[in-house]
Amino acid sequence: MEKILIVEDNKALSKLIAKKIAQNIDFEVDIAHTLKEAQNLVGSGNEYFISLLDLNLPDAPDGEVVDYILLKKIPSIILTANVDKKTRDTILKKDVIDYVYKGNMDDVNYIFQLIERLSKNRNYKVMIVDDSIVMRNEIKRLLKLQMYKVFSAAHGEEALVYIKDNPDIKLVLTDYNMPVIDGFELTKTLREEYSKMQMSIIGITANSDEMVSSKFLKIGANDFINKPFTKEELVCRVNNAIESLEYIETISDMANTDFLTGARNRRSFFRELNLYMEECKNSSEEFAIAMIDIDKFKNINDTYGHDVGDIAIKELVRLITESIKGSDEVARFGGEEFCVLLKNIDKSSAVEIFVRLRLKIAKNIITVNNHKINYTVSTGITFNCDEGIEEMLNQADMALYNAKNSGRNRVEITE
Repeated sequence: MEKILIVEDNKALSKLIAKKIAQNIDFEVDIAHTLKEAQNLVGSGNEYFISLLDLNLPDAPDGEVVDYILLKKIPSIILTANVDKKTRDTILKKDVIDYVYKGNMDDVNYIFQLIERLSKNRNYKVMIVDDSIVMRNEIKRLLKLQMYKVFSAAHGEEALVYIKDNPDIKLVLTDYNMPVIDGFELTKTLREEYSKMQMSIIGITANSDEMVSSKFLKIGANDFINKPFTKEELVCRVNNAIESLEYIETISDMANTDFLTGARNRRSFFRELNLYMEECKNSSEEFAIAMIDIDKFKNINDTYGHDVGDIAIKELVRLITESIKGSDEVARFGGEEFCVLLKNIDKSSAVEIFVRLRLKIAKNIITVNNHKINYTVSTGITFNCDEGIEEMLNQADMALYNAKNSGRNRVEITE
């Protein structure tokens, strides 16, 4: 587990922060109350994700702990009881992530939000596009402090090459006036391939003309920053842009997945299946669809309760997912009934997969509240059909009906 170092002479506050970290985020915490204690912890070979540093300690009253910790290449957040302009300017001249005012509980809570944000930022790639090497390097430095993976380019054409090689870049900060391809053309080109739900674009310029900012926004930028800007403004706007993409992804997931199991929901599955079947018409690719239903599921709910029934359903999805390819799809159609799409597969291989799955499920035992529970499933399979989605599902349903009527715990196929 990753560790966080807290260096704070207020023992009650440091204990409170450590307790809140343990409750809210998955990190271990080491605490030091003096510079010497911090040196002992760091010198003992401990590695830290970040440090939280009090600016004034008994043996380091002028921020010496900050210089020491930064020298050890440990990313740092400053804790301060003073946020006057002089102190703020002194802090921001150093390569620190941010500062937090030790004023009230809301300020302390901001620490946990910030740590969580930094931890997530390590998964995101951002691109800086600016013909000024000084500006590129400064923005790159600031965003690396926020733990983003940062790429930089001198103009739009170079940026497009990077993005082609790294299509998972989530944020582009682009200057307006650049050679070869300027910021406007870059934004328009990117919007042809990436929607605002897939990539965020922030325009940046020193041009005082209001038309520049409005044009950036009209052609697809999510936000706009005027030069010169403060470190705090840049960081807040970048983090806000990434958080907006996360919210969109969360909403999309909620709209497309079953809340209990994480499998696709019926609507999402139909959309995916419709697109896939259209592709198969041109490629003659073989595929299979199966309906799977837990046998006598009502007995599980009546005997052990609906909470245990939910566990049984989630366990079924786990077993199905383990048995199919990553490109295949599983969807919850309702209750204990699921539909599975196996892509690019012949009939005999598809049947073999579902026969093995049936045996795997029958042997699987779930232990809940000292009860050992197992169940079986019935499966109906159908294959390529030229009559459309509804007919395929009807055929799979009929095969499932036959499996149930033939004694359950069976795999049946359509002729």
